[in-house]
Amino acid sequence: MKIVLENKGIKTDTYYVPPFVLYEGEIAVLFLSNEKCPYDTEMYLKDIFCGKIKHENVTLHKKMTFVDFFRESNFRGYFFPSTVNRYIKRRADLTNPFLVKLFEDKYVTRKTRMNRLGGTQRKLLNLYVTLSKATDIIFDVVGLDPQGSVLTFKMVEETVKNGGSAILFDSFANTKEYASKYIELEWNNGSLPTKKEVEFNF
Repeated sequence: MKIVLENKGIKTDTYYVPPFVLYEGEIAVLFLSNEKCPYDTEMYLKDIFCGKIKHENVTLHKKMTFVDFFRESNFRGYFFPSTVNRYIKRRADLTNPFLVKLFEDKYVTRKTRMNRLGGTQRKLLNLYVTLSKATDIIFDVVGLDPQGSVLTFKMVEETVKNGGSAILFDSFANTKEYASKYIELEWNNGSLPTKKEVEFNF
């Protein structure tokens, strides 16, 4: 199996991510916390694993892509709302048959306004769009209902079996069953920080 990502350990003022290696065909679960994990923490680690922030202890052998959540400004959403068709034309590989799964939901059509979709529908749409172009992904299940979470895992597993790889940022212990490997983020003093993380040690 080919190596996708090597992490020799990430240490900051408030937590430590133990070393791990991600191979093709694997889903690694990075367990962040039993409590609500600070958004900044997840986004910082996402930027490292996607290569947007360089870290001396992390080596990327393949490009990783984060499955983000659709956001639209109130101004644009009111005056120039995006439709599903316009959104996927800008962001997806339209030749990928995987994208057909998007329209298996009878409430989603090409003319549907993005701001009319529920949280689970928006997150799944971004997953479909991402998987139409990328096979090595980073994702979470924030904003998904139980059915959406199960569908997400099934799609990710299908992609991984075909040579992809994935890292799941998670705060739910029951996802361990989906993992090829399971890593727990270690918080200093065993607790979450009480303020925003703004400084990091490398």
